[in-house]
Amino acid sequence: MHSHSIEQWTHDHAFLGEKHDENERRTWLVVVLTLVMMVGEIVAGSLFGSMALLADGWHMGTHAAALGIAAFAYRFARRHVGNAHFTFGTGKFGDLAAFASAIILGLVAVEIAYESVLRLITPVPIVYGEAMAVAALGLCVNLASAWLLRDNHDHHHHGHEHGHSHAHDEHDDHDHDHHGHHHHDNNLRAAYVHVMTDAATSVLAIAALAVAMYSGWVWADPAVGLIGSAVIASWAFGLVKSSGAVLLDVRADEKLERVIRARMEVGDDRVTDLHLWQVGPGHCAVLLSVVSDQPKQPAAYKRRLAGLKGLSHVTVEVETCPH
Repeated sequence: MHSHSIEQWTHDHAFLGEKHDENERRTWLVVVLTLVMMVGEIVAGSLFGSMALLADGWHMGTHAAALGIAAFAYRFARRHVGNAHFTFGTGKFGDLAAFASAIILGLVAVEIAYESVLRLITPVPIVYGEAMAVAALGLCVNLASAWLLRDNHDHHHHGHEHGHSHAHDEHDDHDHDHHGHHHHDNNLRAAYVHVMTDAATSVLAIAALAVAMYSGWVWADPAVGLIGSAVIASWAFGLVKSSGAVLLDVRADEKLERVIRARMEVGDDRVTDLHLWQVGPGHCAVLLSVVSDQPKQPAAYKRRLAGLKGLSHVTVEVETCPH
């Protein structure tokens, strides 16, 4: 068989999200914005002797590092998309970055809780006006960052089936339209959660400082800090759960699995083994075994799955039933 005839049977393993490049650009913009804010606060805090500015500046540095992980993950995945060392492409690299970001978020939650407990035990004097101004400035930066990442953190992307036609019945298509939440971009979601946690922390801080300033309840600030740490911890846990599921090849989509079985089990054809997992945002791979009294060629079974959204890599093993 000549090499030019083999090429028509091969395909790439580019399982990046549909908006990968756009999401990468937006994430880099947020990294730059966060770094500018961080440097500005540290310089201003050093010049004017403000501990509040210095503390918030270094806190912004933590988020800049996490956002930088997300940005580099996009860059790495794009630059190595054709690297044969990655068996199923680099689509999961974003989930690895999201998992790392979630761990950083969890550490931030622990740090905030620890500082809050210390301040409950031993209250420290607060310069309310300055602290509220810093929180308000941080809130503005985080709202701008959230705007840059707007409407993208929960979108799903559709893959393309290699070597398949795209005809499919309306029922299966309608049924599978509800599966998008399984295929969102966890890397972008992690970046979005980081800026939203910072924004939520700023809002809580402003509210707590206002209550403490006008009521004299000094404990209000650390008490709200404990509430904020619990919220951040819950978001971090959600990120660990969703990104970890992708990294560990947890069943990607139960509805899609049922549709695949329904399409494959026609006549005396039966599915004896089925593995469905996510290989990138909006991209799933399926490996299945079919047993039949009168088996067909694997290509015939692949055609039955033509047009299923998000099904980007199909491998079919066919066995003959002895009886």
